[in-house]
Amino acid sequence: MSTIYFVATPIGNLEDLTFRALRILQEVDVVLAEDKRVSRKLFDHYDIKTNLLVWHQHSKDKDWQRVKDLLLQDKDIALITDAGTPGFSDPGGKLIELVKNELPDVKISPIPGASALGAMVSIAGIALDKFSFLGFLPHKKGRQTLITKIKEAKQPMIFFESVHRILKALDQLSDCDKQLIVGRELTKKFETIYRGTAQEILDTLNNDPQQVKGEFVVIVNK
Repeated sequence: MSTIYFVATPIGNLEDLTFRALRILQEVDVVLAEDKRVSRKLFDHYDIKTNLLVWHQHSKDKDWQRVKDLLLQDKDIALITDAGTPGFSDPGGKLIELVKNELPDVKISPIPGASALGAMVSIAGIALDKFSFLGFLPHKKGRQTLITKIKEAKQPMIFFESVHRILKALDQLSDCDKQLIVGRELTKKFETIYRGTAQEILDTLNNDPQQVKGEFVVIVNK
């Protein structure tokens, strides 16, 4: 019986790949990658020779048929994303659904490791026994509704935001006096953690445009 592994990869620092993840990526027959150009950097760093195929949120039926055929041939497959743990705001869930519905005998196995969400929660310094994770905020439709929900929430709210919209998000939260913890470029050379109100963090970023770079994880305390 074939196995499909969902393997966490580094979110920045390549040293964060686990020993088990490295072994699986070397041993499987095929690795499905969100973007082969991104994953090639990891593969080159660890001298992983396994064949890479593409699987992402826009993959079509023909892509699934290729994966299905491999699994029916008892080939073991690993899925990785550009960074972090599959299933968090990426195409991991879609593939699991297809496997469960059409190939129920295939084993689905998680290989845990780096996660921007987990990394940020670990250093937040606030009670996070309960929280809501929103993924990436929508660009337009439904965005203001979620911002209002964040302001009114009775438990911490966590979301991802891109470099292109972090200032907008902080501005939209600037009339709220809740405390935020914002992580930028986690595990990378310019990793920075900001703490304060949305307005205070917004002022910091506006005063130094060089800090408005990279991906952001935002925790809004209750």
